[in-house]
Amino acid sequence: MRYDGKVAIITGGTSGIGAGCVRAFVGAGATVVFCSQHPGEGDGMAAELTAQGPGAARFIACDVRDPAQVRALVAETARSYGRVDCLINNAGWHPPHRPIDDFPVEEFRALLELNLVSVFVACQAALPHLRQTRGSIINIASLVGSMGQLHATTYVATKGAVIALTKALAIDEAAHDVRVNSVSPGNIFTPLWQEALDTAPDPARARADGDAAQLFGRMGTPDEAGRLCLFLAAEATFTTGVDHLLSGGAELAYGRKSRKA
Repeated sequence: MRYDGKVAIITGGTSGIGAGCVRAFVGAGATVVFCSQHPGEGDGMAAELTAQGPGAARFIACDVRDPAQVRALVAETARSYGRVDCLINNAGWHPPHRPIDDFPVEEFRALLELNLVSVFVACQAALPHLRQTRGSIINIASLVGSMGQLHATTYVATKGAVIALTKALAIDEAAHDVRVNSVSPGNIFTPLWQEALDTAPDPARARADGDAAQLFGRMGTPDEAGRLCLFLAAEATFTTGVDHLLSGGAELAYGRKSRKA
């Protein structure tokens, strides 16, 4: 797959799935502007990937919870490179698992700002440029946004909303030949997964359970996620409004669901 001469914006691009997307798009010849909220966090990564080519990478610090910073990120990309062909909304967070009783309303509101409102703002800012290039948007949702997850009401709500936003926006933007899709990863081994293992009572058992949740007996990788996103941007020219499961079959087959003895 090639994406030569194209310009992509990727939020949350310094680690995990976002970093996998940056690597895939640079490797396909694109210019990639990626961000995180920590100044200087991605400068070394950008230099390394640019040296490898054939595309190029540039890091810009941006806290996606601040609409002004998101708009500035898009504006700077368009100013510097003259176009925007793809937006990947990846920045987000999964809180620790807790029953609904233990989630403060304020925390839920903050998570909505990060996982959902930032996606809306970035789409709104990028669409004037994407309409000119007939580009595409890829929103990173989650498998649990459609199937649910134990003790994760707030996270599931935000990701379910991302899937719904994607479908609604795909309808609106079809008139401009802009495609809007989402990717719903299941268990992808990212730094967030490693953090969960580090705090688990039995990390080895937690990792084994994570691997066993997929038909392939392993978790996915950020690079596999990056390649799927590249395919959606570069090749899937008749695909819009679709939520693509990147799950290794985790949602398939019967399994014991009851938590009763």
